[in-house]
Amino acid sequence: MAVVLEGGCRVSRMREGEPLTIGNVRLWSQVDRERGAQAISLRIMEFASGLSAGICNRDCDEVLYLLNSEGTTVFIDGWAYEVSADTGIYLRPKQTLTVRNSGSEPIVMISSRCPEPQSTVDSVSAQTRPAIGATRPSPSPVVRLADKAPQATADRWYRVLVDDEIGSRQATQFVGSIPPGRAPDHFHHYEEVLFILQGEGRMWAGETNTPIGVGSCIYLPKGQVHCLENTGTGELRLLGVFYPSGSPSVRYDV
Repeated sequence: MAVVLEGGCRVSRMREGEPLTIGNVRLWSQVDRERGAQAISLRIMEFASGLSAGICNRDCDEVLYLLNSEGTTVFIDGWAYEVSADTGIYLRPKQTLTVRNSGSEPIVMISSRCPEPQSTVDSVSAQTRPAIGATRPSPSPVVRLADKAPQATADRWYRVLVDDEIGSRQATQFVGSIPPGRAPDHFHHYEEVLFILQGEGRMWAGETNTPIGVGSCIYLPKGQVHCLENTGTGELRLLGVFYPSGSPSVRYDV
């Protein structure tokens, strides 16, 4: 069950609640306007084997992160991209995503839309070929984590996958690493969602806190004092998306 901390900070599990089903896709919405967010969302998208329907993006920037892959092709407006685990994907407004899962197990993507449109999902027929006369997008909307150099901030690092460098002017997607211990409380001038990729810890919002682990989904309101504590002995790794876009290194200590 979701836990709501001070200021509206919300922590839930990745498959909490009843999913929306569209063909071979199941979708869990963990952060959205109905759950207190102002303009950002966090959705878990699970694709079973086979070809998905086309999922239309609306008038927003959508960023996705592929958690796992046996053999995955994503089609963006019909253009094909072979992708592997730990890959960021950027959808421009009005683009259509189709996914072919060639493996035997479901694949999972973490999606954020900024600003979140009113509709949950708009689905159309699968689109696996670009329109006649269309030009392949440049730069590529697909970014592998392994291809991005880490940026150091004190004893931490982060790698930006999706930002204005590949066209996303509204949202920034990054992966960050937190060593054991607790950093100083701080706040940001943006809304943020987090997904825990590795490790265990506690999410602090003001004087309140709750345990977090792999698969935890976190919503941080703009201006909320918070920090992530790594209570384990290894790395606490997270996926983050924030809106409006900017640098993950910018924060304001209390």
